[in-house]
Amino acid sequence: MKSFPIGGIHPSDNKEWSKDRAIEVLDLPNEVKIPLIQHIGTPAVPLVAKGDKVLTGQLIGEAVGFVSANIHSPISGTVTAIDSYPNGQGQLITMVAIKREGDEWVESIDRSQEHKRECRLETAEIIARIKAAGVVGLGGAQFPTHVKLSIPDGQKAEVLIINGVECEPYLTSDYRNMVERAEMLLTGVEIIMRAIGVERAIIGVENNKPDAIAHLRDVIVRDGYRGIEVEPLKLRYPQGGEKQLIAAVTGRQVAPPPALPLSEGAVVCNVSSAIAVYEAVQKNKPLIERVVTLTGKGLGSTHNYLARFGVSINDLLERCGGIPEGDVKVLNGGPMMGRAIVETSSPFIKGCSGITVLTGSDVPRGKESACIKCAKCVSACPMGLEPYLLTKLAKLQKWDIAEEHNTVDCIECGCCSYTCPSNLPLLDYIRIGKQTVMANIRARAAANKK
Repeated sequence: MKSFPIGGIHPSDNKEWSKDRAIEVLDLPNEVKIPLIQHIGTPAVPLVAKGDKVLTGQLIGEAVGFVSANIHSPISGTVTAIDSYPNGQGQLITMVAIKREGDEWVESIDRSQEHKRECRLETAEIIARIKAAGVVGLGGAQFPTHVKLSIPDGQKAEVLIINGVECEPYLTSDYRNMVERAEMLLTGVEIIMRAIGVERAIIGVENNKPDAIAHLRDVIVRDGYRGIEVEPLKLRYPQGGEKQLIAAVTGRQVAPPPALPLSEGAVVCNVSSAIAVYEAVQKNKPLIERVVTLTGKGLGSTHNYLARFGVSINDLLERCGGIPEGDVKVLNGGPMMGRAIVETSSPFIKGCSGITVLTGSDVPRGKESACIKCAKCVSACPMGLEPYLLTKLAKLQKWDIAEEHNTVDCIECGCCSYTCPSNLPLLDYIRIGKQTVMANIRARAAANKK
């Protein structure tokens, strides 16, 4: 069975906590806070003011520049403030606060349950609708989808790869989408294929999801989806990393930056992103909601909710019995790549596929000791890096040397920290080094333009 060539680990997937929880439509929130940046790139510019009335699906933040994304209201009501509020990491960012009044939608949005498959739009029209809808990568990266699908002159895509791996432990939102919304997913795949001009698409799914693999294959045959195949993949973390997935399904290796997947003829999109593309193009529906997994041994109950953006993390967790007493950790995402949520009053946003609540006994942090030079972190790194060295360079603030040793190639999967017998926080230091080196690279680029 196919997989990527180097590194990787096998953590317990713990998906049994939520995999059998069917998608539930969450009740509408009474109020929301909508960040004007829920994407990689430039923040959107607000188009509303305090006191304005808005409709569900109305554009309230306009994309600025090429790498940016539109922001829409997930509810109808009155704008009560445009101010700075803390995000999950406690950073103050600009948000639009709205108090709900009914549920009145923009008239042009198709809210029917009818599945609309046929799409005869040209590439430019498809990408324009995706951009208008504010669709971004829903696997966590939040890269604007219209940018990803805009193939530069002189380059050509050969294959579309759909990421249905969901290798992060605990999370099952993509799995539920594949099982329950296969028709929407596959039509979204067809639309993306049309947009980028390819005749072949591969949906990569780890083999711990046999029912999803079987169901997708059945629907492909039943409904005559041409050029789309489902590729079962070996259970191995981080199989869902973009470069790892490309290597697994095509056998091709994407070179270090500035090389992109398109350098190997591949375009990669997430399962949930493909569904958002379907809704944007066929239903004229902006990205205002998504399926999110609420899971973890620290919760009273687990769920897969279809929830509107802007609802607070606290409100979501209250639906599951609330945050338990004692030593707990709330994560945006799963235990491997998730970020700790230090401010649970912060809003649920586009890039959040799951919220995991773990108790202290689930995430014990062993006492640190000296590196024993075992090189387990090197063996585990799927990018072929030397985590022990990058950690040491970050501690010493040797940023130029860290850049020479490709610290920016780190995909922050956490394999190094997971395998370290000395309990060293390798990823924490590498993240600091990566962020600093990337800032230095941007500063050099800006200086060279002057």
